[in-house]
Amino acid sequence: MQTILEIRQLSTVFESPGRRFVVHKDLDFSVQRGEVVSIVGGSGSGKTVLLRQILGLETPTSGQITVQGQPPEQLGHQGAAACIGMLFQQGALFSAFSVIENIAFPLRELKTLPPKLVREAAMVKLQMVGLKPDDAEKMPADLSGGMIKRVALARALIMDPPLLLLDEPTAGLDPESSDGFVTLLRSLHRELELTVIMVTHDLDTLYELSTRIAVLADQKVIVTGTPKDVIAFQHPFIHEFFLGERGQRAMELLREYPFAV
Repeated sequence: MQTILEIRQLSTVFESPGRRFVVHKDLDFSVQRGEVVSIVGGSGSGKTVLLRQILGLETPTSGQITVQGQPPEQLGHQGAAACIGMLFQQGALFSAFSVIENIAFPLRELKTLPPKLVREAAMVKLQMVGLKPDDAEKMPADLSGGMIKRVALARALIMDPPLLLLDEPTAGLDPESSDGFVTLLRSLHRELELTVIMVTHDLDTLYELSTRIAVLADQKVIVTGTPKDVIAFQHPFIHEFFLGERGQRAMELLREYPFAV
């Protein structure tokens, strides 16, 4: 299988006067084409920091990240946009732009296609995520939480990137909207042959989408594997996260989705 993402000996240290905070230390992690890898970890373990480093928005203190064989900082703006799509936790839509303008933004910024083709491409992505053509001219303030997530997903996919990063994709959604969004993600993963890296605290989403789970603790990825492999690994965070009361309820779902085992 082709390696889409490779991280080797990555360390992240934040320093301020009188304080030094180590987030990652000698972290190793890789993702193969077609996987849906979920990253879980406690608060402050550096999950979102890691996503931002993969995207090239932050630079680790040391170590190496490569996306399709290239460091993110060497991809450049156009290269990064073509290789990596990002769905931010709250959607991060531009409030002054309409739905279609938000979706088209990355492609329009490249200035390589005429406006008509950019809009047509954005309309395709709009409908791909389950929205209607009538939604195109709506403003973000007029959207439900579920619609905001779908617009943000369409924008993340506008460049047809091989790698999609998801930061808490179902956070803030009601159960029905969350289920619908998970179904959409599963369908797009299959149809577009996407490679997905997802940060989530939602165990239902974790079990329904993941082909592999990576646990971030003790400043590194301590274990990767299927849910059963990860749960069998002895560590306090894993025991609390997967085998506590909330985890036990979600385990019932795991039994209903043998593809996740």
